Amino acid sequence: MPFTLAAPVHAELLIKKSRFLGCVEPVEGRAQAKLRVAQLRTEHPSAAHVCWALMAGGDSAAVDDGEPSGTAGRPMLEVLRHQGLESVLASVVRYFGGVKLGAGGLVRAYTDAVAQALAGAEKVSLQPMRTLQALVPYALEGLVRRELAAAGATLLEVAHGSLVTLAFRLREADAAALAARLDEASQGRIVWA
Repeated sequence: MPFTLAAPVHAELLIKKSRFLGCVEPVEGRAQAKLRVAQLRTEHPSAAHVCWALMAGGDSAAVDDGEPSGTAGRPMLEVLRHQGLESVLASVVRYFGGVKLGAGGLVRAYTDAVAQALAGAEKVSLQPMRTLQALVPYALEGLVRRELAAAGATLLEVAHGSLVTLAFRLREADAAALAARLDEASQGRIVWA
């Protein structure tokens, strides 16, 4: 069973005057990972490199960001793969200290930065999620919201028109039972889109 992380974890290494700021964090996919990397570039404008690796099924990626090819992104991705992680972004911000580390030194530095961050990370089993959309009469909106909260569903979007449209995400294993409960409580007045 694949695992993801409960929360972001950071680690810092100082190697021959270069500073490596490693971070591992859960992400939904490539789009969220790219936003996070852009945020890191904004937070660290004087950093020499912002290398990253994403383990997210078909959207996996390894980016060296100007380091010699294969010395940063790929080794970071291998650490994530070896740990059995999924939907995880590993990023390392490097402040160059003036001393070149060589290809082997770079691979060790980027690998160690990610490994040290992972050492303090809490792994959680990755649950398949499902997104549902329900069209609900106004009188039932409160009931549906309470049921969603009780089921641990995440409300994604609410739109008010002739009916209330609620889009939400929850664990796939809980989706059928929640839909059945809502159908019964609403006497079949909820329309599933």
